[in-house]
Amino acid sequence: MAPEREITRERLPAGASAATRPRARLDQPRPSRRRLLPEWDPEAFGRLSERIARFLGTGRFIVWMTIVIILWVLWNIAAPRHLRFDEYPFIFLTLALSLQASYAAPLILLAQNRQDDRDRVNLEQDRKQNERSIADTEYLTREIAALRMGLGEVATRDWIRSELQDLVKELEERSVDGHRRDGVFPAEHPRGRDMDDR
Repeated sequence: MAPEREITRERLPAGASAATRPRARLDQPRPSRRRLLPEWDPEAFGRLSERIARFLGTGRFIVWMTIVIILWVLWNIAAPRHLRFDEYPFIFLTLALSLQASYAAPLILLAQNRQDDRDRVNLEQDRKQNERSIADTEYLTREIAALRMGLGEVATRDWIRSELQDLVKELEERSVDGHRRDGVFPAEHPRGRDMDDR
């Protein structure tokens, strides 16, 4: 039944509904489309916009722009009349400044958007790194707690020393008490120990 349905789909005209149109093949690349507008690399354009935005945000740009405007105004006031290119209302200067502002604003916004994207990626990486650090810290905390619990049941060197010293003192006390009862020290009666053992 399914093969018949696919055959009927292929026979339908191009204006048929979306449910009955044949699907595009995913194992083959799409044919290239011709575009009327020129193509450009968005990354290169973004980098250029960031460079321009950085320059627009410096004191050097303000100084150079101020010098150009002062020279423009002085030239169009003090130069001979036939050499002036923008008379008193300075319409051409106003047009140039508004044109510069109309391009500067989108470039600055584009640079800010790119910076926001970078900040978002950096924050995401920092968040993941913090999560890994927290997980590592929790793991190490559990391991240290397990080691402490395990060490609580293990005999330490100081504890073994104190136990051995207690045993040595107890043995010394027994040997001194045993010799006092016999009234003989081991040096005077070397066979006393052998006789007791038998």
